[in-house]
Amino acid sequence: MLLDEIDKISNDYRSDTASALLEVLDGEQNQHFVDHYIELPVDLSDVLFIATANDLSTVSRPLLDRMEIIEVQGYTLNEKMHIAKEHLVKKQIAKNGLMTSMLKISDGALKRIIYAYTKEAGVRELERQIAKICRKAVTRLYEEGVYTPDGSRNTEVKKCIRVTDKNLFEYLGKEKYRPDKANKHPEVGVVRGLAWTSVGGETLEIEVNVMAGSSELKLTGNMGDVMKESAMIAYSLVRSLTMNGRYKVDSEFYDKHNIHLHIPEGAVPKDGPSAGITMTTAMLSAVTQIPVRADVAMTGEVTLRGRVLPIGG
Repeated sequence: MLLDEIDKISNDYRSDTASALLEVLDGEQNQHFVDHYIELPVDLSDVLFIATANDLSTVSRPLLDRMEIIEVQGYTLNEKMHIAKEHLVKKQIAKNGLMTSMLKISDGALKRIIYAYTKEAGVRELERQIAKICRKAVTRLYEEGVYTPDGSRNTEVKKCIRVTDKNLFEYLGKEKYRPDKANKHPEVGVVRGLAWTSVGGETLEIEVNVMAGSSELKLTGNMGDVMKESAMIAYSLVRSLTMNGRYKVDSEFYDKHNIHLHIPEGAVPKDGPSAGITMTTAMLSAVTQIPVRADVAMTGEVTLRGRVLPIGG
């Protein structure tokens, strides 16, 4: 039995689905499960339950304790390409009343759609973009006389629309996502970290500025509580390293300066301790004025004594 998207089950005064599932999924109790609607006992001990969820953080811990978690990774670029070529394009061409001879979408165009117009683990948005191309193709074919006003096809007019990565913007508009590029030169106070998301890995740039002030650490960039604690640990570690004589920093430096740490894309929430080493390096670079190599990215939780711990993402 498939329980689809259990992370969206309701829990209010009318019903508590999660509590009912606790008994249903427990092999020690579900031999005599009584359904309150039909008021009859049901033996569920021989039923294999498979549940799906997009976000485990919203599923109650007792319910998760009764399950074996199997994480399914998102599709790779190559897998999305094959799904689009072998299924999605053909499906949308037929759905929009076209023929394969009327619309050709190149591999380069599909690849650009995947990484420049979508950002997802699955292919739902990819199919929407392909459908958008098909609808615009129908409009252009109609303008060329391939279709008559009553919707029938004019067999005397032969026309094929070819969509490539060069003319893709005519159908989908400007690109929505652009890959981050490494800085051309090493910079002071700018370090690139590594981040894991449900749609794959990406880089995360951290910026630190030092200015005259009164020993204040300012954190911006929509950071969660765990990430803020990690930033405080990084600040304490940098102060400890520089005040012990390892670097040429004046002993009164922190009393006379403020440090501002910022993570760009402030509308995107960020959390977790794995950016600790990145923030530590950025602060140390800003304080000592030592540039950090632009072609290096890093990740890992840092401790108060400077140890870098492995990450779990």
